[in-house]
Amino acid sequence: MTAAAKQARRAWIPEVRAAVETAGLSAAVEAADLAVILHEDAVRPLRAVLEGWQGSAHDGVREVLLIVGPEGGISPREVTKLCDKGAVTALLGHHVLRSSTAGPAAVVLASDILGRWATGP
Repeated sequence: MTAAAKQARRAWIPEVRAAVETAGLSAAVEAADLAVILHEDAVRPLRAVLEGWQGSAHDGVREVLLIVGPEGGISPREVTKLCDKGAVTALLGHHVLRSSTAGPAAVVLASDILGRWATGP
């Protein structure tokens, strides 16, 4: 991870957390500035959710938590529990992606929208 971060000229090394059950994920949702569940039944696209959030005032470090369910999807009970803790649902696209692809695709989109890849003014 350290070598990859250096090669990509990252200012910091991304944190990779251990896998958690729903209770642990609920705590992470409460702690995040924005928690988004990528879900095929969502109405708002991820782009709209991130642009709306970016447009509101934020102070300090901002943490965006992108939640991708396992193959077969996140259960409706889990979605409800996480939304009760502050998460929102968002649609990544009209095509359902495998979980191994959905996470990286969402990170790429979020990085662009949030200006992580901005090259100039």
